[in-house]
Amino acid sequence: QVQLVESGGGLVQAGGSLSLSCAASGSIFSIEDMGWYRQAPGKQRELVASITSGGSTTYADSVKGRFTISRDNAKNTVYLQMNSLKLEDTAVYYCTAPRVILTSRATVVAWGQGTLVSVSS
Repeated sequence: QVQLVESGGGLVQAGGSLSLSCAASGSIFSIEDMGWYRQAPGKQRELVASITSGGSTTYADSVKGRFTISRDNAKNTVYLQMNSLKLEDTAVYYCTAPRVILTSRATVVAWGQGTLVSVSS
């Protein structure tokens, strides 16, 4: 009923920048929070950043000052601008919308398929 499609991952050198985007589609009435998680090899999935429908943001300490999350509510799209990338930012990045209200007024949790970000030295 809801699909989240990420784009923008890839390979970048340390110190470089990448921008991720995630577009939600389907029978959507509204989306509350949206966010990005990441999972590095052998590690648990962790929250990177989240943003409310009103634009309030939360960041993991490890990315504060380097990453910026934003969204376009009209397009049901969330973005993650990643600057000053470090080797330890290498991970699969997942977009999520923990509470999507459908046109039927049912609610669902949505996850994207993930996009790989690789940072090289």
